Amino acid sequence: MTSSLFTPIDLAGVGFANRIVVSPMCQYSAEDGNANDWHVMHLGMLANSGASLVILEATAVEPAGRITPGDLGLYNDENEAALARVMAAVRRYGTAKLGIQVSHAGRKASAQRPWEGGRSLPAGQGEWQTIAPSAIPFAEGWPAPRAFEAEDFKRVRDGFVATAKRAARLGFDLMELHGAHGYLLHSFLSPLANRREDSYGGDFDGRTRFPLEVFDAVREVWPSDRPLGIRISASDWVDGGWTIEESVAFAKLLKARGCDFIDCSSGGVTLGIKIPTSPGYQVPFSARVRREAEIPTMAVGLIVEPKQAERIVTGGEADMVALARTVLDEPHWGWRAARELGGQVAFPPQYARAAPDLWPGHSFREDSSVMD
Repeated sequence: MTSSLFTPIDLAGVGFANRIVVSPMCQYSAEDGNANDWHVMHLGMLANSGASLVILEATAVEPAGRITPGDLGLYNDENEAALARVMAAVRRYGTAKLGIQVSHAGRKASAQRPWEGGRSLPAGQGEWQTIAPSAIPFAEGWPAPRAFEAEDFKRVRDGFVATAKRAARLGFDLMELHGAHGYLLHSFLSPLANRREDSYGGDFDGRTRFPLEVFDAVREVWPSDRPLGIRISASDWVDGGWTIEESVAFAKLLKARGCDFIDCSSGGVTLGIKIPTSPGYQVPFSARVRREAEIPTMAVGLIVEPKQAERIVTGGEADMVALARTVLDEPHWGWRAARELGGQVAFPPQYARAAPDLWPGHSFREDSSVMD
């Protein structure tokens, strides 16, 4: 019986060998937005995990859009050149296709790296002014962001467009806009963060206006033969917040505008929310968006075991499963999944001795007289 997880899938004309995706994972290790040797090592490992797609971490469209001073950026020529070097190395030896998540952190920007505390940067430690739909702090002890003004809409929208053009030049196979986890686009969607009284706030139409404008602008410049999607927080997990019903409606609008997939996460717009986490706890969001909006989805959230991932795809709850900490814990998770489910994965010939049974058509023969 053929494994659903190892069945190929096509998005916007791009073929993926299986349904395993490595989620974007911030590394907070860039220098002035520039990727470096850490990213070569990190992405090189993930590109040989057995996943068909690796999506780079949240990549800022302007310096003020970084979560921390160590965030990756793609807003100037130096950023582009640094990332080109990393991608060349990863492409040369990796087996996965490469996507990029493009982001603006909004009111959650100007923060410490997680291992430095993860709070808002203290005064005098390189902090910068944050922006958001409304002047509402992310949490107690965080400074109030400046509410968006007329010039901010154009600048940020143009920033997403410019970054998309750079990403297209770099040859990324897929782009995902970050509309989740309380960052800028999500904060426009959520009534917990958006209290505007103009056409960019208020009801569903007002709160979705700017995220849709950004999507439309990026769609116009992103190649039509490469997938363009968005990650959303399908629920804020709190009364009065963004809901799964709104997520379905938003997904329908996006599909009509040429969106190729929805990556379904949740939460992040405010602290102190008790989320009932358990294995696959966000998968029902993916299933509902997929079913009701009739659009391909990625499922995320405590997907750990191959048989669990197989059930998600077989059951029609998602078209692809996206793993994060799981592949950091087990960098060749895809190899184990292939063994357990009867699939095959691509990997470098240098590793053939480790998994000759998984290399289709291999002719590797180990001769103990010449091999260590």
